[in-house]
Amino acid sequence: MKIYLFSFILIIITIFFACEKPIISNGNTNATLTFSTDTINFDTIFTSIGSITKTLMVYNHNDFNVQTDIKLKGNSTQFYSRINIDGTSTNRNSVTNIEIPAKDSIFIFLEVTINPNSSNTPYILTDSLIFTIGTKKQSVNLVAWGQNAHFHTANTYADIINGSDTTRFYYHLIDCSTPWTNDKPHVIYGYAIVDPGQTLTINEGCNIHLHKNSGIIVGNPFSIESGGTIKVNGTLGNEVTFQGDRLDTWYNEIPGQWDKIWLIPGSFDNEINYAIIKNGNIGIHADTVFNNNPTVEINNTIIDNMSGIGILGQGANINVNNTLISRCGQYTVACNIGGIYNFTHCTFANYWDYSNRKTPSILLNNFYEGANGNIYVRDLQEVNFTNCIIQGSLSSEISFQENELGMFNYKFDHCIIKIDPNQNTNNTSYINSIINQEVKFNDPYENDFHLTQSSPAINTGKPNISTHPALNNDLEGNIREISSPDIGVYEYQN
Repeated sequence: MKIYLFSFILIIITIFFACEKPIISNGNTNATLTFSTDTINFDTIFTSIGSITKTLMVYNHNDFNVQTDIKLKGNSTQFYSRINIDGTSTNRNSVTNIEIPAKDSIFIFLEVTINPNSSNTPYILTDSLIFTIGTKKQSVNLVAWGQNAHFHTANTYADIINGSDTTRFYYHLIDCSTPWTNDKPHVIYGYAIVDPGQTLTINEGCNIHLHKNSGIIVGNPFSIESGGTIKVNGTLGNEVTFQGDRLDTWYNEIPGQWDKIWLIPGSFDNEINYAIIKNGNIGIHADTVFNNNPTVEINNTIIDNMSGIGILGQGANINVNNTLISRCGQYTVACNIGGIYNFTHCTFANYWDYSNRKTPSILLNNFYEGANGNIYVRDLQEVNFTNCIIQGSLSSEISFQENELGMFNYKFDHCIIKIDPNQNTNNTSYINSIINQEVKFNDPYENDFHLTQSSPAINTGKPNISTHPALNNDLEGNIREISSPDIGVYEYQN
């Protein structure tokens, strides 16, 4: 039988007095305490990664002071258990004579760490905190789920020389000879890099968890060579997920937990199919490609809850089909510093409510300002939105940043868009598009972007637009009516 090392680290008990109370000597050795919960759950925790700190409040509702002994009980308490009482730490599993004043309470803070093991599947460990007053015992259950993972940590470094200063940058160089599989989650600490000439293949069902400030870089910025490719091969119902490495429930909706997937200049022919990318800073950052190949093609993907940008293109060549991008602190899509972009049957719905958003959902730009203050023009050769929805909580959700010295070509073809009413839409850049009408999502503030029965998006899309297999069905696999498709990622279902 396998023994899993399980440790409760940093149990801090701090006693707060609401006011000074006289100590009442009552001789009652069987007083009852009450607790803020009867079970403390730690959700799924990767081995060797500490959980979020949990809080237990212990109340003494009696009219007299109570002294209690507190003991951590279970098969795993022998491993690194310690208790900190009012700033004094001990490695013992129990403490005695903790006094709780009458009509007052104490806080107990708990954190769990599970040590590495060879298990590939989640397992559960249970212990308890026992409170003893005289002959009376009360308990609070402690339940933790643990899981092993593939850990991608720094295995090499590069020296960055700036004048007389040298900075050593540690990173994980990915071994691309073997595809990543879903036998265990993959956890990335820092940056994991795909070398030029290499292709990282991520198979269906993989769960990628990235630590704070971590990311994937495709192409090595420290190499004199260019190139590098990532292939994400998710399937419907077995998507590849990119998210943070904190799995406590509190982190489910917290953006900015990791950095980004960065396709650096020279990376090309990247493919992302059926992925869920959530809770980072930037979902996909695609830089300039050095040839005519697309930088990246994205199909049937959800990018959600990014603190910055969903897709950031910088002079890139990007094709996006059947993709939903929602809740971004800045832009859902930024077509920046020129490039070529094609979006088909996409929904860009920015109802970000984590903070005050000031930037619209879509940015189109064809220049940048250099460090010397000069303006440099980069042609926006084309941006095509076809059968797309662009909506959000701002009065206008599209920003045009045009330098007239360069190309600035864009087209909204059979789209529903929310735009500044002063913008001239009576031209060939707007083809059969619905301007500033409510889309009528089911519940946009609950991230439900399915269409209601009265939505103007139903049956108003451009017909027969492509033979691309990603467009035959909607994001959920429902057959798309090719001759009169609905606009956006979802076909309306009666």
